[in-house]
Amino acid sequence: GSHDSFSYWVDDKSPVGPDQATAIKRLARISLVRKIIKKWSVTQNLTFKEQLEGGIRYFDLRVSSKPGEIGQEIYFIHGLFGIKVWDGLKEMNSFLEQHPKEVIFLDFNHFYAMDDSHHHFLINRIRSAFESKLCCVECVEYVTLLYMWEKKHQVLIFYHHPLYQEYPFLWPGNKMPAPWANTTNVHKLLQFLETTLGERSRYGTFHVSQAILTPRVKTIARHLISGLKNTLVHRNLPMILNWVKEQKPGVMGVNIITSDFVELVDFAATVIALNDLLLEEDETAT
Repeated sequence: GSHDSFSYWVDDKSPVGPDQATAIKRLARISLVRKIIKKWSVTQNLTFKEQLEGGIRYFDLRVSSKPGEIGQEIYFIHGLFGIKVWDGLKEMNSFLEQHPKEVIFLDFNHFYAMDDSHHHFLINRIRSAFESKLCCVECVEYVTLLYMWEKKHQVLIFYHHPLYQEYPFLWPGNKMPAPWANTTNVHKLLQFLETTLGERSRYGTFHVSQAILTPRVKTIARHLISGLKNTLVHRNLPMILNWVKEQKPGVMGVNIITSDFVELVDFAATVIALNDLLLEEDETAT
């Protein structure tokens, strides 16, 4: 999976988003400030299509309306506004059309400046984009690849808002817990990942290990120009990847792992290779 999957493009010419504090919004009237915000808001370099081609199958999504804009259009957002959600969904669906056995997870976990009418608009966009590819809510343990292939489903949507109850194809957010370390320290991050794996539910939910470091205000202040990638990610990704290599998938093991700038190391290939351990277990059992 990728963290803030949509942030490969954000608009530093538009106002900052409603996910930001009032003080930041005031400062961001200055063009240079918006450019700095962009350096810390972008967590991916690859487009959705490029991420899909590189093996990413879980997408972490934050969305918002544009206050003051006529209509109900919804955009991706992380500090600054990204592309329209509709454009991203179409790009993903195009990939799925070409690869009918691939399955993706879309996790809509943060919503800003959205009332119920915005939500219904977005949900109808999701339904229009994927139609029969959408997998309705089911017992997690039943949803194997074979199950998905037999039903010709390719998309699971997780929707962290009470309105999920009104649509059979929206999975509740509590089926996709993603505990967040909220630290700049890689050792604290790895300890947190170990602890939360030990506490994860044995049955009934998916589970996201967020292998990401989060800048503090003082981190940004000290490294204004260098940005997230050069300050936190480059230096710590090798250690994070080493942790990934040591994991085992399956019950009480890792399930979904997310990272920033997924192309900087062999992240997707390393995570995917963990599945071979499950095959080895099957062969041993037989």
